[in-house]
Amino acid sequence: MKLSIVDIAPVPPGGTQADALANTIDLARRVERLGYTRYWVAEHHGTAAIASHAPEVLIPAIAAATSRIRVGSGAVLLNHYSPFKVAEQFRTLHALFPGRIDMGIGRAFAGRVPEIVLQRHRTQRRPVDDYGEQVVELIAWVGQELPPEHAFSEAPILPDVPGAPEMWILGSSPSSPHVAAQLGLPYAFAGFISPEGALSALTTYRNEFQPSESEIVGSAKPRAILAVHVVCAETQAEAERLAMTVRSMYARLTRGELSRRLATPDEAIRELGGVIPAGEEAWPRFVIGDPAQVRTRLERMARDTGAEEIVIQDIILSHEARLRSYELLAQAFELSPSSPASA
Repeated sequence: MKLSIVDIAPVPPGGTQADALANTIDLARRVERLGYTRYWVAEHHGTAAIASHAPEVLIPAIAAATSRIRVGSGAVLLNHYSPFKVAEQFRTLHALFPGRIDMGIGRAFAGRVPEIVLQRHRTQRRPVDDYGEQVVELIAWVGQELPPEHAFSEAPILPDVPGAPEMWILGSSPSSPHVAAQLGLPYAFAGFISPEGALSALTTYRNEFQPSESEIVGSAKPRAILAVHVVCAETQAEAERLAMTVRSMYARLTRGELSRRLATPDEAIRELGGVIPAGEEAWPRFVIGDPAQVRTRLERMARDTGAEEIVIQDIILSHEARLRSYELLAQAFELSPSSPASA
């Protein structure tokens, strides 16, 4: 089974956002050598605890620091942008790093203040929800397949560059698998956001899938990824301790609290009244344990959903502990450092 990563660039204790971005580059270099398939970076706004705000800027830095791992967005929040501009960015990235760029697309509410500042027209009370139309338009721009009679056909984007970045729909809502299936696009479900919806979403996607009508963008058959939050350590006890940071983060989000920094494991233990044991539920928000435990759980989740690949998110503040978590997973899944991490 393929393993990949989606990174939010958590700011380390006593560090800065620049330190977090440097850690992202370092982690990408190292996991490439371990045999991971993709390295995606997220788009988050409105918090100083996370440094991954602009995937379109981080992607070329990561791709330039590596040589073969696929690099992409997980995801660009298309509801905030012009499809034309997103297509320009990613076709340019594809021209610079052909065959290595993934364009993960999603939508999200970024929070009250970020939602306003991301708008061009801030007096507009309710943004228009035209996500489906945006995705259709983006496919045409990315694939450069606008018919000659189309009003926008006279605005080409690097027309001499063959091929296109690989486009994925990322989502956690009940509507996202329908969009991906109807347009014949690969689909990644964010199980760390809505773990209980994973099985239904990926089943819906496979059942409703229609081959892409584009000759360049999309797929002839369903391609599914399950994204999961994972904390792996030598022992379950250590993994449970490291996972307290992300448990604290979700507890704060539930209370509507956005902190300038994330809690360290020791701070989170005090905040939440002790270490919370790894859950035994079938679809946990967090997969926590030693390498054998994590492999067993992830293989079962992939088997049940039909996902061909697992994308791992983590919020481990210690850079050394993050690296070790991915090393242990690579060993557990017997990833091959010498083989190309092709899609």
